[in-house]
Amino acid sequence: MAVIGNIMAQAAALRPAELTEGTDLKSSSVRLTTAVALCLLGSGMSGCVYRMNIQQGNFLEGRTVDQLQVGMTTKQVRYLLGTPMVPTTFDKDRWDYLYYFKFGRLKQPVQRHLIVYFKDDKVVRFERDNIPYASPQAPDNSPPIEKFPKI
Repeated sequence: MAVIGNIMAQAAALRPAELTEGTDLKSSSVRLTTAVALCLLGSGMSGCVYRMNIQQGNFLEGRTVDQLQVGMTTKQVRYLLGTPMVPTTFDKDRWDYLYYFKFGRLKQPVQRHLIVYFKDDKVVRFERDNIPYASPQAPDNSPPIEKFPKI
């Protein structure tokens, strides 16, 4: 508030005497305060811009990656996971699957990375980074349907 008071005092000092004689000083200071407040509000609101979600790469689910096995052929891997995101320029025996998802502007992005290594067109090993594992299935301990009474 002290900054706004200083601005109003400076604005009043800069006006010529003939302009300030016939006007009410209190109403002009209210108008100036309102104008300054609106400018500050407008500059503060300029940062509130909608940011859309950004999704790039191959979506990697844990249950799909869990089906990947050592000994699979390149065609089987391509059928299961799709075409790799990063082209194999230097190393034909390594496929990189990348996934990136950015939620708006405030949340941290989700990043997943899967590297599949081949030798003689067969999967030798693979490395998964930040890919969730499939959720474990609980055994079905519920009673069979026949035990419930018929209504």
